Amino acid sequence: MNYLPQEIIRHKRDGAELSKQEIDFFVQGITEGYISEGQIGALAMATFFRGMSRDETTALTMAMKTSGKVLDWSKMDLNGPVLDKHSTGGVGDKISLMLGPIIAACGGYVPMISGRGLGHTGGTFDKFETIPGYNATPDFATFQKVTKQVGCAIIGQTPDIAPADRRVYATRDITATVESIPLITASILSKKLAAGLEGLVMDIKFGNGAFADNMEMAEGIAESIVAVSPIPTSAIITDMNQVIGHAAGHVTEVIESIEYLKGDHLKEPLMHDVVVSLCSELLCLGKLADNHKEAAQKIEQVLANGAAAEKFAQMVSALGGPNDLMDNPDKYMKHAPLKQAVFADTAGYVQSMNSRDIGLSIIQLGGGRKVASDVIDHSVGYADFCKIGDVIDSNTPLATVYANDEDSLKAAVKTIKNSIKISAEQVKTPQAIIKTV
Repeated sequence: MNYLPQEIIRHKRDGAELSKQEIDFFVQGITEGYISEGQIGALAMATFFRGMSRDETTALTMAMKTSGKVLDWSKMDLNGPVLDKHSTGGVGDKISLMLGPIIAACGGYVPMISGRGLGHTGGTFDKFETIPGYNATPDFATFQKVTKQVGCAIIGQTPDIAPADRRVYATRDITATVESIPLITASILSKKLAAGLEGLVMDIKFGNGAFADNMEMAEGIAESIVAVSPIPTSAIITDMNQVIGHAAGHVTEVIESIEYLKGDHLKEPLMHDVVVSLCSELLCLGKLADNHKEAAQKIEQVLANGAAAEKFAQMVSALGGPNDLMDNPDKYMKHAPLKQAVFADTAGYVQSMNSRDIGLSIIQLGGGRKVASDVIDHSVGYADFCKIGDVIDSNTPLATVYANDEDSLKAAVKTIKNSIKISAEQVKTPQAIIKTV
């Protein structure tokens, strides 16, 4: 049945509930090109103000899911569940690099299709491009083969998965309609469901370094995704009021992830809490553990015995990266040449951190995109980040900067000093896990 696109837009503009048939027609038009960017933007803006019912959001999700290729794992003879995690984006968010290998080592399969950085937040896809030879855009046959052989394969977004969402998202990004919960729900779930998952955990970031900077929005996204998803799905709201872990930037985050998996350094407690919470939820969703206590024990075991690190090494090798990356990360992962530790002007306790400004400063260093065509400099970024509640003095830096030129270095040092507040009074360490939906 044919509809007039402008009538569908008018219906939503006036607050009417769109039928599944209207939504299917509109998404088909987006995919086939007979719906214009202007019409996509108009419907997105109408949705932003009028919202969507649960039925509308479900119809939009399913229509965008089936707008492209949908992976089928049923003929792959896998002996475990197909699971994945999605984050709404954060500063220093390298959780996926650790989660995929851990779940694989525990008996699950993780076909993770990741995205590039968006705004002030880094992208998993961009991080894997730092690894020489790593093919982050393999064909689907290779993607499925590596997933089966290793247990995890982390690649970049492909035009074959949910192509309608690619057009909708690009238009939302330039029409100030990104923060619509129905559109966020459909965008995330359409891609994840097209990957053929059997279980999904959402990491909903909340705080000054997240897109959801208020609890109402974070809870709204979590509740919407869990309600609309047709597969077992949980959402965990996690703190994004400080950098995740001790590193922010591409090379620095990959190195921190490798060190975490190998156990070379003490695990940063808040990041470890997030990793264990998300992995535990997935193991329970996939029936690989009967409860969270058992799941946590399995996670600690595969980290301690090196099984998770071995899965990461196997994935890197299978997708074209170096066979000895885990043993010699510094051989392949090169920092920018200029390095400077940043110290506070006064001693005290770390009181607060403006993570958004820190994320934006990575872009200024060259580690992100100002426009879509920009080439990322993976070598720049930060390491040794302090945490809220830490004691800071003349021997303990706020962070270490890696930069390529003196002007960028000076600007980054200034941003760090301005973004981190020091208190003379002792500050309580915040919780990483805020709420589970």
